[in-house]
Amino acid sequence: MGPVITALEKLQAIERDLSQVRRRKKARMRAVKAQEARIEKHKLERDSLHQTAIERRKQADDLELTLRQNEEHIDKLRVTLNAAKTNKEYAALLTQINTQKADNAKFEEQALKVLGEVDGLKAQVAETDKHIEQEESRLTEINAGSAEEIEKLDTMLTKLQTQRDEAAGALPESILALFDRLSGQYDGEALAKVEVSGRRAPYTYTCGGCFMSLNAEHANALRTRDEVRQCDNCQRILYIDPSEG
Repeated sequence: MGPVITALEKLQAIERDLSQVRRRKKARMRAVKAQEARIEKHKLERDSLHQTAIERRKQADDLELTLRQNEEHIDKLRVTLNAAKTNKEYAALLTQINTQKADNAKFEEQALKVLGEVDGLKAQVAETDKHIEQEESRLTEINAGSAEEIEKLDTMLTKLQTQRDEAAGALPESILALFDRLSGQYDGEALAKVEVSGRRAPYTYTCGGCFMSLNAEHANALRTRDEVRQCDNCQRILYIDPSEG
């Protein structure tokens, strides 16, 4: 192989390392984001529970107000009952009082039920607050570990980028542009090895990137000339091990 293909293979090795380090850095950053998302989810749940508790408390207050108003009405009915002049009037007033008492019993039962719900919601809010505290403590740990790891990865990236720039300088601009485009398309894997099959000629050839068959012309050209050949299917830049086939 000539200097162009050799330079491309060197650049490919560096690009592969760069892609791996970038993935490690992204994974660290995703871990932080995922933990932050968990905390935000708990906070939204807590806020929803808190708002529901407020609404239930208001409902209970309204029921208690209705109870007080009804009790006041019953007291007025009792006064009127004591002043009743006929049995019919007395019976009517007594029926009203009993009906009001029955309604009050229902209101009181509802109020107690709602207050129980309020207590349950408050307990859930307190439990969610504990989860948030635990998750925030975990986030602090993740941030500390990630910051240290990301700093190391950034140092590695800087070093690798310098090596990449040096290796890229050995290539013509047009070939480097092709490599960069394919590297971005295939996550750092711009090159693909020509895989040779068979114990003797005629050999069969496949692209090590997409595993599609290749014309023997590609292999013959790569053995004899220093030129860029691309897979007919995936367009990756091809290279071959001179010792094969």
